Amino acid sequence: MRLSYFSFFTHSGAKDDPTDAIIQVEILQLHMDKLTVIRPDSEDVRCLAQLVEYRRKLVQERIDLTNKISTTLKNYYPHVIDWFKEKDTQIFCDFLLRWPYLALAKKARKQTLLDFFNQHNSRYPLVNEKRIKEIKDAEILTDDMAVITPNLLLIECLVLQHKQLMLAITRFDDEIKTLYRQHEDRVIFDSLPGAGPQLAPRLLAAMGSNRDRYSCAAEIQKYAGIAPVTERSGKKEWIHWRYSCTTFLRQTFVEWAGLSVRYSFWAKAYYRQQEAKGKPHNTIIRALAFKWIRILFRCWKTHTPYDESTYLTALKSKGSQLLKFAVGSEL
Repeated sequence: MRLSYFSFFTHSGAKDDPTDAIIQVEILQLHMDKLTVIRPDSEDVRCLAQLVEYRRKLVQERIDLTNKISTTLKNYYPHVIDWFKEKDTQIFCDFLLRWPYLALAKKARKQTLLDFFNQHNSRYPLVNEKRIKEIKDAEILTDDMAVITPNLLLIECLVLQHKQLMLAITRFDDEIKTLYRQHEDRVIFDSLPGAGPQLAPRLLAAMGSNRDRYSCAAEIQKYAGIAPVTERSGKKEWIHWRYSCTTFLRQTFVEWAGLSVRYSFWAKAYYRQQEAKGKPHNTIIRALAFKWIRILFRCWKTHTPYDESTYLTALKSKGSQLLKFAVGSEL
């Protein structure tokens, strides 16, 4: 229970743990009809929920670490950033550990570099030749050891952390995949456009396996923070972002809605329709997530995998303006 709920009792905003505890007891004693008992989900689903959330945090740490590495390289060795477009790879890390500054890389023989690339499954002759040429032609940014030495040490520390972080994410991926494949509802989440191997387990964990927890899609929309909040006072009315929600859950639905635009015909048409109305990207994606939750809730409740053609047929039978817009835009 959030402390802000107690502002009714302490208008000054004073904070006192014993007082808060007494208020909580009073609410439990007198207002149990306003509270809903949440039954814990199955052990597998709860474990999966923790795994996918921890994995997402590790991925964010990897992104932050990659940015730190790029920033450090710009101080003395920016060439590597161009030679390896993908930074979350073993070849990028191993190259930096073996040739941590340009002068050392320029001394390497062509065959040594080719062998290194081949050992890391980079078997693209044109790409490798281009890299080797750029290594030999590159000009040293600085030869000031007061700059190079500290950055060398920092790069070594950061790259070693990066390698361990990538291994950790792989271990999480394996554990998540094992748990997800064992769940009987995975056929539902595998059918969702854009979900893929990363988001499908997150969506399964978000919905859970207890079909009695939610009575309607609106409850999920509110709990996940997708549904906006409407406030009224007299003749005034305003709508704003929902602040009290599970951030990771909202992030899951929003990320899925964003990816669905690439794989779902109606989702792509909806995005273009709203874009034509001048709506910003984030607003469109949140609105799309709102719609997807209703569809997912129906599939989840009825144990039915999602089928795009079935949904498009339903839209057509209702005379949906969305389909008319999609056809018109293609013409």
